Amino acid sequence: MATLDKLIPFSPPDISEDEIQEVAEALRSGWITTGPRTKQLEKLIAEYVGTEMCVCLNSQTACAEMALRVLGVKPGDEVITSAYTYTASASIIDHIGATIVLIDTQKDSFEMDYDAVEAAITEKTKAIIPVDLGGVVCDYDRLFEIVERKKNLFHADGNIQKVLGRIAIMADTAHSFGASRNGKKAGAIADFSSFSFHAVKNFTTAEGGALTWRTIDGIDNAEIYKKLQLLSLHGQSKDALAKTKLGAWEYDIVGTWYKCNMTDVAAAIGLKQFERYPDMLKRRKEIISRYDAAFKPLGVESLPHYTDDVQSSGHLYITRVPGITAEQRNEIIIKMVEHGVATNVHYKPLPMHTAYKDLGFDIADYPNAYAHFANEITLPLHTCLTDEDVDYVIGAYKEVLGEYIK
Repeated sequence: MATLDKLIPFSPPDISEDEIQEVAEALRSGWITTGPRTKQLEKLIAEYVGTEMCVCLNSQTACAEMALRVLGVKPGDEVITSAYTYTASASIIDHIGATIVLIDTQKDSFEMDYDAVEAAITEKTKAIIPVDLGGVVCDYDRLFEIVERKKNLFHADGNIQKVLGRIAIMADTAHSFGASRNGKKAGAIADFSSFSFHAVKNFTTAEGGALTWRTIDGIDNAEIYKKLQLLSLHGQSKDALAKTKLGAWEYDIVGTWYKCNMTDVAAAIGLKQFERYPDMLKRRKEIISRYDAAFKPLGVESLPHYTDDVQSSGHLYITRVPGITAEQRNEIIIKMVEHGVATNVHYKPLPMHTAYKDLGFDIADYPNAYAHFANEITLPLHTCLTDEDVDYVIGAYKEVLGEYIK
């Protein structure tokens, strides 16, 4: 079977002629920065997830950082997140000068150890950033119970914190656009939720992201939206669209802020992705079902995407191969490449990276995260896969694993 006649990429973007045509129309329109297409995409996303408003920016990272800034998190505060995630979940905390608090995973789950989260809360804790890894929505009910129990430790700074009266739940929903738990969609569960529309995500705008938030009693959603617009466009009191009105050239700079807006060229891709997305989610579910049927009898563990409570977005097909070492895992990845199949690892825990070592983190303090990492391999899962491709991946993985699973 060892041949390179077949090449299965890991996660190419699924772009149809519809997206190409919409981008061309955006370019011909003369409006290519933030404008009507971006505003329309914001409206569609808010309706889809079940929130009143949404802001589209140029990345999930920007969305999450702007959410922390809207909340008023500052140097001296602490923010809790998972050790088992991509750097964007934690680096935003450092960007604003707050202290990163990393939590180990559960022994039998990729979610944070919620008991350890509760134990890590101090009077300085202002937010918790859970991660919907692979498209599976976290147990937010548990997290809200925890922050309610810890309200006595909470010290509010600023209006939103005072109205909340507790630690904010600011979800990293980079993987979970379209996912749900107990019938409620990601994006409408946590206080703030940040989606990624990067090129490798289920739903893409090439680069981009969206921030949604739950209505907070006593806080005007329009004011949050306005603050996010200011934060993402240099603190400029009018965006380019508003400035095009006759005689409306003049503007004010109300803060020395940031530049992370989404363009209409990017939003054009998203508008057509949105039309296709229900079918794309169905296809991911079909592929996961076929993978599960092939690999579970071998004893390979996979992320549970669909349960009575959870409907995943099916973003990553995460597997754990029993009994192998990290070195053997790397051998398997190389052998899959020799079969023409690109795989990946999600994730190398943050305490293993230089930047986080330099901040004082040690992987020895996160044994469960390391154990999940050591035997983890992620298989291709995307809507460009044909049934023949899926069969080929299954055959290749079975053949390679035959040397390691007895």
